[in-house]
Amino acid sequence: MTYKNVLTYQTHPYIEEYFQLIESGKIPACKEQHQLVAYLKKVLSRDDIYIDEKMVENSVKIPARYFPYELYPWQKFANVFIFGVRWKDDDTLVFDRYFFYMGRGAGKNGFFSYDSFFMLSKQHGIPNYDIDIVATSEGQAKTSFKDVYDVLAMPENEKRLKNAFYRTKMLIVNRATKSEMRYNTSNARTKDGKRPGCVMFDEEHEYENYDAIKVFTSGGGKVKDYREFHFSTDGNVRGGPLDDLKEEARMVLNGEIEDISLFPFICKLDDPEEAKDPNLWAKANPSLPYNKTLKKKMLKEFSLAQRKPAIKIEFMTKRMNSPISDPRFEVATYEDRLATNQPIPPQLKGMDAIGGVDFADVRDFCSCGILMKYKGKRYWLQHTFIHHLALELQDINKDIVQLAVDKGLAEIVYGKSIPPEKIVGWYIKMAKKYYIKKICMDDYRASILGPKLEEAGFDVDIVRRGRVTHSRLSPIVDDCFINHTLVFGNDPLMRWYVGNVYVDFLDNDNKEYKKIDKEKRKTDGFFAFLHALNRDAELEDYGDLDLSSGGSGIKPIIV
Repeated sequence: MTYKNVLTYQTHPYIEEYFQLIESGKIPACKEQHQLVAYLKKVLSRDDIYIDEKMVENSVKIPARYFPYELYPWQKFANVFIFGVRWKDDDTLVFDRYFFYMGRGAGKNGFFSYDSFFMLSKQHGIPNYDIDIVATSEGQAKTSFKDVYDVLAMPENEKRLKNAFYRTKMLIVNRATKSEMRYNTSNARTKDGKRPGCVMFDEEHEYENYDAIKVFTSGGGKVKDYREFHFSTDGNVRGGPLDDLKEEARMVLNGEIEDISLFPFICKLDDPEEAKDPNLWAKANPSLPYNKTLKKKMLKEFSLAQRKPAIKIEFMTKRMNSPISDPRFEVATYEDRLATNQPIPPQLKGMDAIGGVDFADVRDFCSCGILMKYKGKRYWLQHTFIHHLALELQDINKDIVQLAVDKGLAEIVYGKSIPPEKIVGWYIKMAKKYYIKKICMDDYRASILGPKLEEAGFDVDIVRRGRVTHSRLSPIVDDCFINHTLVFGNDPLMRWYVGNVYVDFLDNDNKEYKKIDKEKRKTDGFFAFLHALNRDAELEDYGDLDLSSGGSGIKPIIV
């Protein structure tokens, strides 16, 4: 192919076909699909990977002999990264986790059935490559399993494949490879001890916690080419594993996470208003241009949705991957949270700062930070101390935590508790750069931490929290996020904190900021910021003044 002579990245015909569909606009694609193209071109430009073209071709052509349908372009494209893209040094997969997030009817289950058939086969080349399908209900878990079972039972296939496969209503086994395929419900108590080659979590929007995920992935990595698939439309469970996956995928596509083990295939509307144009529905469902029957069905659903709110909610959530929600309940949109990633100017050195501390328990998370103003913007610099038991005992997004630790924004603390000296030491370090006027916290935190800070020479200010305080602060919070005048720097942990909070609208126009989930969706950094914001009026915006020389008379606190 001529493209091999002109492109700067390794490629394959299936890759180029899909890239051209996206880049030409022939198939409408969301922002995340365009980001995926750019991201994969960067990955494919590396000189330490290669594409196993034979494996890719086998993954498409071997099942095609038996299946009653062909793969769509996006599915062939994905197979290059599921089977073909490998590290040169050890021949292992570059991507071993695959997140497919797209509207209902895109053919997710049929796609996995097709690939499962290949992974069971001799041509895949891995013996005892067991496949587990997991879902919250038996009916959903059986969907892909039944597809493969039905293919084996087709009259034209049964005679050819009778000696190759053993099958029952609960188990399919390839006699040559001894690879097994089975389905499971998410009752995790009875599934320990597995050594899977592949695990597929189906319709993850229904998962409320990580119980099943932890059990079914605990045995992974013991078999060559271990793969983990996450297939889902959107749903109504907020704060669960799906939301964590969506956040991780966005961070990968935005270049915030350098780990390239996740393949983030996201299909959704860019704006809910796009649902009014059926020509844009392919943004949420890349199979739609090839499925006229589904398109007709969706047009009927859309017509009904204009008259029936319940159908509209279902249509937007499951078909368009654009859940209908009241934006008032969100502290800040994802885009507004991402906008906090702005540079921290060196001119902040020597400026007035207000500190804020929040923690729920000395064996959990403890966030401390300082708030400053400069040129019409507010700057919040935070650091989080995390007790190791919080990570061991709670369903916390450990990828976010590890990223924060790697960036020096968080620290794992071992021992019986987080000692106050850790927090005091951080503020002493900050006081060498900034003039910390006072450190704000509520009564409970002050009783534990206040005396230690005062001993170090800091002024401790007790502030209130709750509906009255939050109602007073909310106009500032809203303005900062909407106008992109709040800066965290490149702090994914702080953005995560904000995303874990919702606004509860109360009587008499009062508001209260609350946790989405009491345990796993940590919010300490956000509430530390609110504590400091209580004394926002005491901070002067120094504008263009350069205080780094100390000419203003403001000097760092001496402790």
